[in-house]
Amino acid sequence: MSDTTINVRTLPEILRRRIRSNRVRISEDNGSVILTPVATTEPKNLLGLLPDGRFTTEKYLAQKKADKELES
Repeated sequence: MSDTTINVRTLPEILRRRIRSNRVRISEDNGSVILTPVATTEPKNLLGLLPDGRFTTEKYLAQKKADKELES
């Protein structure tokens, strides 16, 4: 069984009260089913915030240099 992520609303009420997350990752290990809460903010959601989708050290340093020039 591969890992699956589901919404907590699909789980029974007793489990929903114990899990403090909106999403749960389900995995299997040696015949046991493991429910792991998924963070509300996942890094893959942040990737699209920048116009080109990639952020490098060079771009960061160039942006800081441009900010300093605007301040002075």
